[in-house]
Amino acid sequence: MTLVKRASGHWSAARRLLVPGLLMLLAGCTGMDRIGVTQVSLPEPPKAAGEPPQPAQREHARILAAYGGAYEDARLESLITQTVNKLVAASERPNLTYKVTILNSPAINAFALPNGQLYVTRGLLALANDTSELASVLSHEMAHVIARHAAIREDQARRAALVSRVASDVFNDPQMGAMALARSKIQLASFSRGQELEADGVGVGISSRAGFDPYGAVRFLTAMGRNAELRTTANNGVDPRFLDFLSSHPGTPDRLKIARANARQYTAPGDVPRDKDSYLGGIDGLPYGEDPSEGYVRGRRFVHPRLAFTFTAPDRFTLENTPQAVLGVRDNANQALRLDVVRVPAEQTLAQYLGSGWIENVDTSSIEDFDINGLPAATALAKGDQWTFRLYAIRFGGDVYRFIFAARQMSPDADRAFRYSVTTFRRMTESEVSQARTLRLRVVTVTPGDTPERLAARMPLVDRPLERFLILNGLNPGDALKAGDKVKIVTE
Repeated sequence: MTLVKRASGHWSAARRLLVPGLLMLLAGCTGMDRIGVTQVSLPEPPKAAGEPPQPAQREHARILAAYGGAYEDARLESLITQTVNKLVAASERPNLTYKVTILNSPAINAFALPNGQLYVTRGLLALANDTSELASVLSHEMAHVIARHAAIREDQARRAALVSRVASDVFNDPQMGAMALARSKIQLASFSRGQELEADGVGVGISSRAGFDPYGAVRFLTAMGRNAELRTTANNGVDPRFLDFLSSHPGTPDRLKIARANARQYTAPGDVPRDKDSYLGGIDGLPYGEDPSEGYVRGRRFVHPRLAFTFTAPDRFTLENTPQAVLGVRDNANQALRLDVVRVPAEQTLAQYLGSGWIENVDTSSIEDFDINGLPAATALAKGDQWTFRLYAIRFGGDVYRFIFAARQMSPDADRAFRYSVTTFRRMTESEVSQARTLRLRVVTVTPGDTPERLAARMPLVDRPLERFLILNGLNPGDALKAGDKVKIVTE
């Protein structure tokens, strides 16, 4: 939650986030358990002096803002650059030049821009276990460039936009217009799935010719699938990705089957070294999870050491921190919350702000001033077609923090739970701020007698430590550890 960025106070934005479906609240950062949408083409020509920023430059700035900026680590950057150079030399277009940016995000994502800029998140780097797995991701992105997928996708997108305009402006029958628009989107998404599978095949070939283990793609796709399953389990069975039914990426089982068949064309499993030790050496000490400077989640509690505040979500809520807001959803998906921050003039009272129209259908008779842990606050109720919203505004420092709780049925119990959650919002003590620590990956050597359970016990600050340890290290339940091997654990 990059709270120095001011959230919009317009109700339409809140409605888009809360009303269509509560899981959309979590969708802002949850397309990250799979490699993200990749729209790339050949690098753009250099920009002449005085010209306005080109689309790739604007997109680069947007990506940095959305993914916590760049994470700079000379050792990791060198490892990635060496990997890219080998892949480029073995590719069908060795004349192309790429630049890689590591994004300071726990998301598991990778993508590229038309100018040859590649992106990998540190969350993706933490999940991978060897250089061949990293190479499988990078070669997949390069394959989009080689296959000129961006130009094709842009043409498809233009056609979809045209259909959308026709559906909106010409059709008198709303249902006919909606059906036409839906068909165009499905065609575009299906085409994109074909692109992704093509890029998988081309990428495996590039990786193998460059001397990397082509089964790295199989291992990494397996890790992504298991990580997504763990995420769903941690969210009490709620998979926030289900709304993304037009995702351009095929399901992991399909990709696994095809990736394994592609790899078999080049070698048998185990024939090519994985280069695991050098990769683990490169990621040793890598921050794991959220950047504390932007706040982090610990169970139902959110902590923001830099801004010195904390709060605890209601029981059975799962929290997610995004650059725009802290989002939460209850396990039955019938309740949700959003915390963001806005500027409110000092002369405007919080009660006046709640009734100022930034959100529609506020019951003005429900507006109430009160105090939370020495901080001025106000609350109100607002009603939509299907959801009821309990709003809170808290003045903290020079900003106003907004809690938006949503419920399909605002029962007295639900309303009490929301109010109790807000009362946990407080200023952190100096001791609490100083004790906030970044979680990091640590590479340790397995000693005789070590088991996954024993090493996972050294990871008390992560959720489901044993499952997390197994996934991070590409292990299955029941696998034995070999003394002398290197494994990853998560500690402060």
